[in-house]
Amino acid sequence: MLSKRHLWIPIVLALTDAVSAQAETIQVIIDKLVFSPAIVEAKTGDTIEWVNKDILAHTATVKGGWDVVIPAGKSASLVLQKEQSIEYYCRFHPNMKGQIIVATP
Repeated sequence: MLSKRHLWIPIVLALTDAVSAQAETIQVIIDKLVFSPAIVEAKTGDTIEWVNKDILAHTATVKGGWDVVIPAGKSASLVLQKEQSIEYYCRFHPNMKGQIIVATP
């Protein structure tokens, strides 16, 4: 016979799977010194993955905030934690700019 405590385990697991299933990975391609798409709409919990197709290293940098280094030919990612509008740029190539608009799901 199962105790009441054991009956909760499938419910908790189902809720955990539902929350993680809602989060998405959104790719931003870096090619020819451009973030594409330049503007991304996302939800809290989503992951932004920058894929660098250039032969140069780049960053996704927020003034006073985070700094993600994306090596040439590699990718890097960041999980979005809060609702906000984020403007970022490449520290090595300041003309490269992007924006992420994060909303609550």
